[in-house]
Amino acid sequence: MPRGPRKLAIEFGATTLTHYGGVYLLHRFLSRIGFKDALARQVRMPQRNNRYPVGELLLALLYPIILGLERIETPWLLQPNGVFQSLAGLSSSPNPSTLRRFLLRLAPVALPALRRLHDRFAARALHHPHRPRRLLFDLDSTGVVGYGTQARARIGYNPRTRGRPSSHPLRCFEGQTKDFWPGELRPGDVPSASGILTFLPACFAKVPPGVRVVLVRGDKGCYDHKTIEWLEAPRARFVIVAKLTQPIKRRLGHLTYLPVSRGVAAAEFRYQPIGWPRPYRFVVSRRPFAEEPSEHRTLFQLGPSAYQVFVTNLPLRPVNLWRFYNARAGVERILRALKGDSPLGKIPSHLFTATEAYFHLLRIAYNVVNWFKRLCLPPDLQSATLETLRQRILLMPAQLTRRGNRPRLTLPARGPQATAWRYALQRMDHLEL
Repeated sequence: MPRGPRKLAIEFGATTLTHYGGVYLLHRFLSRIGFKDALARQVRMPQRNNRYPVGELLLALLYPIILGLERIETPWLLQPNGVFQSLAGLSSSPNPSTLRRFLLRLAPVALPALRRLHDRFAARALHHPHRPRRLLFDLDSTGVVGYGTQARARIGYNPRTRGRPSSHPLRCFEGQTKDFWPGELRPGDVPSASGILTFLPACFAKVPPGVRVVLVRGDKGCYDHKTIEWLEAPRARFVIVAKLTQPIKRRLGHLTYLPVSRGVAAAEFRYQPIGWPRPYRFVVSRRPFAEEPSEHRTLFQLGPSAYQVFVTNLPLRPVNLWRFYNARAGVERILRALKGDSPLGKIPSHLFTATEAYFHLLRIAYNVVNWFKRLCLPPDLQSATLETLRQRILLMPAQLTRRGNRPRLTLPARGPQATAWRYALQRMDHLEL
C-alpha cells in the first residue's frame, strides 16, 4: 500500500492560491451584463468615508451568500485572500462591523434604487433565450424559522417547528425560468392572506408586454375570495389549494372519483363558500394516507385516504389539473435550497431595516445565480442546485500566476469541470443582456 510523505515541511504564506476560483466566472458574468457598473453608478448613498464604494460593499455581501459563507461574520476568511479579491474585482474585503453598519444605512436610503436596478435586469433576463408568451406565478407563504434575535420574528403558525419565532415571507417565483419575483418579509404571526392584495399588483406590474396568459398556482395561504376576485379582474388563470372547511369535508365522501394513477383518484364539484360572490369549481385529489410523505401529513384524512382540494378557473380535466399543480414541486425544491443553501433563516440583524435589506440581497443573489445558470452553463447544469453548482464550479481551487506579463489562472486537471468552464466562457463571449 502506498505510503504518504513521511517527512513533509509545512510552510505558510502562499499568496497566489484560492479555494474560490469559480468566483471569476461570476465576476466576468456580472461585468459582461453590466450589473457591476450599474451597482457602482445607480445605487448611491451618503458615506462618511470612501474607503469602500457602495458597489463594492454590495458585492462583498452578495459573493459570500452565493459561495455559502452563510453568516455575515464568516467573510472575514476572505480578508487575507488577495487572489479572491483580485478575481472578484474587489479592492479588499470589509470586516463584519462595516457590513452591518452598511446594511443599516442601505434600507432607508438606497434599497429602493437597488430593487429598481434588479428589476430592470430581471426583465432583460426574462427575454432570454426567447420572449415569453405566458408567465407562471407560483405563490408561497411558508414560514421561515429565525435563529438568534431577529426583528419581527414572532411565534405564529409553523407546523414543522412549533413554538419557535419565525418570519412569514410572501414570495413569488416564475415557474418556467425559476426566477424569484417580488418578495415581502412579514412577521411570523400575521395571517397567511395578509398583504396578498398589495403583493399581487406588484407581481403583475412586472409582466412585460406581449405576455398573453398569466397562470397562478398558490398554496392555501392564498385561499381567500378577495384574492380570487382580484385574479379574475385581469383574467388570470389560477389553481389554489382550498382550506378544508366543514361544508367541503362533508362533500368528499359522496363524490364520484376517477382513477388517475395507482392509488390516486380525482373528482370535482361546484360550491359557493359563505361570503363568496358565486359558485366556483373545486377539484379533489385522493390518495392512500399511508403513502403520504411525513412532511405532507397536513392533508385531510378520511378513512384510509388523504384529500387535497383546489379551487380553479382552469378548464382542465381533474387529472390534468392535479398534475399541473404537482409541477409546483419545483418551488418546494427552490425553498429548500433557499433555506439550506442560502442563509434565509440566518438573517443577521435585530433591526428590521437591516433584515429587510438582507432579505432583498438574498433575492438578488438567488436570481444572479439563476441567470448565470440559464444563460451561461451547459444544459446538464442549468437545473443544478446551488450546492451542486458550488461543488462543480464555484469552489474550485485555483492559482493566480503571471507569465509573459499576463495574469494566468491555473485550475485543476481536465474533466467535466473544465468542460463546463470552457462552455461558460464561450457563452459569455457572445452574451448580450
